[in-house]
Amino acid sequence: MPLTEKEDILNRGVEEIIVKSEFIDKLNSGQKMRLKMGFDPSAPDIHVGHAVGLRKLRQLQEIGHQVVLIVGDWTAQIGDPSGRSQTRNMLSIEEVHSNAQTYLDQFFKIVDKERTEIRWQSEWFGPFTLTNVIELTSKFTVAQILAREDFAKRFGENQPISITELLYPLLQGYDSVAIESDVEFGGTDQKFNLLVGRELQQMRGMKAQQCFIMPLLPGTDGVQKMSKSLGNYIGIDEAPQEIFGKVMSIPDSLILPYFDWLTDTPTKEIIEIRNSLESQSVNPIELKKNVAHKLVTDFHDAKSASLSRDFFEKTVQGGQAPDDMAEYVIPSGDDAAGIKLSNVLVSSGLTSSSGEARRLIEQGAVRINEIQVTQNQPVGQLEKGILRAGRRRYVRLI
Repeated sequence: MPLTEKEDILNRGVEEIIVKSEFIDKLNSGQKMRLKMGFDPSAPDIHVGHAVGLRKLRQLQEIGHQVVLIVGDWTAQIGDPSGRSQTRNMLSIEEVHSNAQTYLDQFFKIVDKERTEIRWQSEWFGPFTLTNVIELTSKFTVAQILAREDFAKRFGENQPISITELLYPLLQGYDSVAIESDVEFGGTDQKFNLLVGRELQQMRGMKAQQCFIMPLLPGTDGVQKMSKSLGNYIGIDEAPQEIFGKVMSIPDSLILPYFDWLTDTPTKEIIEIRNSLESQSVNPIELKKNVAHKLVTDFHDAKSASLSRDFFEKTVQGGQAPDDMAEYVIPSGDDAAGIKLSNVLVSSGLTSSSGEARRLIEQGAVRINEIQVTQNQPVGQLEKGILRAGRRRYVRLI
């Protein structure tokens, strides 16, 4: 393997490798490694924060290693408590399976499906008996589990922790035993769970897996980790213009991590980008356009990326309305009864919910013919023309 390729695997988008020297030995040996990554389909979509780990899997997959993708159809019903400040609601198996199908469709925008082994936890947890559960729980003490940061914090604050949540790290760790994992991948918030898998393997007389830990990608706010619940996410299945526009909204401090962790930009160019940012010899907006173009190309195609760039430059930077916007017929007469602007925003597809629509109206982010609308007015008061929500979403009212 070329030295630069190995350095990229070991250093780009990597927080920590446990144990790094052992992982390097396996990498150098030519041995085909089983690379484990598990996802709980507790929600139907994934975002570019997940792509940091998936891209690492693809890198190793392309040099001959076996990706094993575990669908956590059992643990998703519990809900991963990692980084949570309160107990998670349990999901039904129907919700989990529905979410899982959407997840899998999106995973394979990054990872090669033909070279991926898909495993469902129900393969080994389905036949589990009470005896198996008791035997598993006997391997760890309550003190060991409560040592995990989020559990310790909740325990110290007298917040509830369910017994099912205490089981979660053991169940995730057992996955490593079941599929004979050589390396497990996860974010920094998963470190405890990955180490549990390593310990369980050793207890079973197996070779301990290596733990490949990736940094948590900050969201578009630049402060908190990317999360759909926080509204600071970029979904990999979102429309090209939406992905492009959201990338353009990130703070300048995230330009380098987005290039480094989410794109195949050569490391030499990454260094040049860092130097240009430090010397202020480049306009950060141009760098954001470049990384946005790369992400849209990866998740859609090059044509969509170019069109999204043109759209952004014309509408957001140039202040012009797009030529090919959708049309929406304003209801009239009896059809207009009880309908307000928020309903129009949802029906026309400019917002995904009435709550989002009302919030944008209150924030002054909704305009008709470039006149700000701050009241959720009845549809009968709306003028024909161009309705805009936020900076990038338009519809023509007729």
